[in-house]
Amino acid sequence: MKLKTLRNSIFFIALLFFVGGVGYRLGEKNFFSPAVEPSIIGAARTIVGQDSPPDLRSVDFSEFWQVWQSLQDKYYDKSKLDPQKMVYGAIFGMVASLKDPWTQFLPPQDNQRAKEDLNGQFEGIGIQLGYKNDRLAVVAPLKGLPAEKQGVKSGDLILHLKDEARGLDTDTNEMTIYEAVDNIRGEKGTAIELTLQHEGADESYKVSIKRDTISVPSVELSYGAVKDAKWIEEKDTVQGTKLTAVLKLNRFGDNTLSEWVTAVDALAERNKNDELTGMVLDLRNNPGGYLSGAVSLASEFIGKGVVVKQQNGDGTVEEYNVNRRGQLYDIPLTVLVNKGSASASEILAGALRAHKRAKIAGEKSFGKGTIQEALEFDNNTGLHVTTAKWLFPDGKWVNDTEGIEPDIVVENQAEDDTIDLQLLKAAEELVK
Repeated sequence: MKLKTLRNSIFFIALLFFVGGVGYRLGEKNFFSPAVEPSIIGAARTIVGQDSPPDLRSVDFSEFWQVWQSLQDKYYDKSKLDPQKMVYGAIFGMVASLKDPWTQFLPPQDNQRAKEDLNGQFEGIGIQLGYKNDRLAVVAPLKGLPAEKQGVKSGDLILHLKDEARGLDTDTNEMTIYEAVDNIRGEKGTAIELTLQHEGADESYKVSIKRDTISVPSVELSYGAVKDAKWIEEKDTVQGTKLTAVLKLNRFGDNTLSEWVTAVDALAERNKNDELTGMVLDLRNNPGGYLSGAVSLASEFIGKGVVVKQQNGDGTVEEYNVNRRGQLYDIPLTVLVNKGSASASEILAGALRAHKRAKIAGEKSFGKGTIQEALEFDNNTGLHVTTAKWLFPDGKWVNDTEGIEPDIVVENQAEDDTIDLQLLKAAEELVK
């Protein structure tokens, strides 16, 4: 299967997990074929049988079956010998041997959750999950939702989960994202206690968070202006004041493109009427999503050229170029990123800087430089497998501690937490 077809190729951080629901689909109709090649499905299904496929004849499976039979014969509690769970356990172990947290096997329930619509409503605490140095971590708390209100920060390690009502009291050392999502999500009004550790801190802390309904749009458009070192919303400005557009992109999901087009149409009209000083593209706490979304949105601002490169397992490198005509080639632009900006949002920010289309402001981004492909099998199980690296147009690979370093470093550390220092600096940059 040639990766350049973009068939089911997904960029994601934490698989776009919004705790309370897993935002992820196998294909986006505008860009992907939802089908998985039968040869891939067949090979995966054949391995379950006792007869190895031809390319595995040299692998000795006898020990596996000896252990299987010994458990069947000798294990004292026969009620726990569930053959299907045992098969899944073996597959989990096989996948885990790669030591790649982004390559994961999904039993039917997890696979179904992984395909739930990003724009649906879920019940949880409002955080995006991922890994940091192979530890379960908060990629970003969602603004105005329970976790953020309780002080949860981007980059927090999640050390322990406790939910007395469920009988849950466990460390997260060996926990997959799917298990974490299943444990943290729950009925609105119920609570879960998280043991967290702020990035760089020596001590952990505990916080009890009450679950609520989570609903987040992909795209949010607003207008405002800087006055007396404060951000003033459009409704509070004097008539005739030139405004700055703020286009907040929360993810690259199923409905992102349609929401984006609606917002950009409105923004472009106001720009044409000379009402704007420019725009801030806010990618803070955007965990990523579809590769096609990053390429398409970059094309809104860039007339031609490479958006992103893909380095395959065999060492070959493919290029994805601008793929459509945009409406925002000339508008002054600043991009905002932070520790919660990852994957497709890093691609978009990096491409805009590489083409000298925008400066980047804020904090160093997350650093997620691999591509996952989503496979689905006939029995409703799935496999998310890392297939390649993505590279900036100049060939640089961003991963782990190698996030995007902003051109303008700004940390949100104002004494008044209602003041967004990063947004202020990004807007000020437009009128220099």
